Amino acid sequence: MSTRTARSRRAALLLFVVFVVMPILEIVVLIKVGQVIGPWWTILLLVVDSILGAWLMKREGRRAWLALRERIETGRMPHRELADGALVMLGGAFLLSPGFISDVLGLLLILPVTWPLFRGLLVAYAGRQVVRRANVTRPGPTVVRGEVIDEQ
Repeated sequence: MSTRTARSRRAALLLFVVFVVMPILEIVVLIKVGQVIGPWWTILLLVVDSILGAWLMKREGRRAWLALRERIETGRMPHRELADGALVMLGGAFLLSPGFISDVLGLLLILPVTWPLFRGLLVAYAGRQVVRRANVTRPGPTVVRGEVIDEQ
């Protein structure tokens, strides 16, 4: 199987999980929580959770933005701050979508305590993508110019 086919299958699997499996899991969890605490309390919990998530995203986003600006103004490379900002944005998207599973994932992405773990995963993923794209765009085999010294 070619690497292009394998990547295509992984992408299809990821899309299936994101658009089919996750919504089904979210609905199951919502129903189970509703059975335990009641439907109105479940709805109230989702609303409060979204409000809290929006506030937290704003607070941590502002913190990441200020750190990014400070790093740029001092002339240093803001690689950690860019990754942290990306994590806050992704976590915010999860927090604003309805459902408890996505809210837990969003909280994990937004909290500065977990940033080192997720930053490492994000950097590793981005590194793989850069290498993959560099290998795809290379026109042919690498040629190293130099002299051949034949010792006999």
